[in-house]
Amino acid sequence: MIPAPFEYARPTSVDEALGLLAGSDDAKVIAGGQSLLPVLRMRLNAPELVVDIGRIPALHGIRDVAGGGAVAGGGGAIEIGAMTPYHELLASDEIRTELGLLHDAVASVGDPQIRHRGTLGGSLAHADPAGDCGAVALALEAEMVIAGPAGERVVPAADFFQDLFTTAVGEDELLVAVRFPVHPGWGSRYEKFVRTAQQWPIVAVGACVHMADGKTISAARIGLTNMGPTPLRARAVEEALVGVEPTAQAVGAACAAVADGTSPPSDLNGDADYRRHLATVLARRAVLAAAGAA
Repeated sequence: MIPAPFEYARPTSVDEALGLLAGSDDAKVIAGGQSLLPVLRMRLNAPELVVDIGRIPALHGIRDVAGGGAVAGGGGAIEIGAMTPYHELLASDEIRTELGLLHDAVASVGDPQIRHRGTLGGSLAHADPAGDCGAVALALEAEMVIAGPAGERVVPAADFFQDLFTTAVGEDELLVAVRFPVHPGWGSRYEKFVRTAQQWPIVAVGACVHMADGKTISAARIGLTNMGPTPLRARAVEEALVGVEPTAQAVGAACAAVADGTSPPSDLNGDADYRRHLATVLARRAVLAAAGAA
């Protein structure tokens, strides 16, 4: 199907993009286009203006920033421009070594063509609960840098995802960067279950684990993909894992409640109970692998 007619603008600065958004009552921002273009072609949305932010230099790149404030993690932080495509993250040695959970999740997204066009910021701003990057942002305690008419503000990942396809980014704002604190000595693993290659995850779990003297888990963070209308963090299980030896039995017992309080969908790929079972299995696998890598 052919999209409905719309005006198209390609700004070269954040201020110019914000001005375009402020001047329209019905504008949509396009990043890599992997989510918006299918929506336009199916006429599920028909904006009067599409603002292409792909040519804004400030929205690209991977850079080190000083640790401080909420992102302080003992190892500074890495800031990723919202328009940085997946393939650049995969090519970065810094992402591979310092943000292994993000690297693993991005490596599982779609196929090479999608990873070449899709962007980290576009995925997070789209806020599909089946997207791989949201749960990772939660587990890594990322911060979202949002620009608007009043300037920049920083929103923790825990407050960013508000509902299905809804985030803290206002209609007149842009997600411009994502900051990930670096935590030396942590291990991580992203476990994802699909029926066919390149499919959206039926369920996925991202785990980060820190070990005390290599014997017991001293801290853990767990993000859940496609277990509700937004990415979720399993805080109760994180607490249950503290002090646990990384054995299959002990970790399995701690992860048994990982689906408590979630509301996974039921569809052709599986009903809600099936997803709850998958979450416990994947959480156990992810935590054990992360503990082994810590």
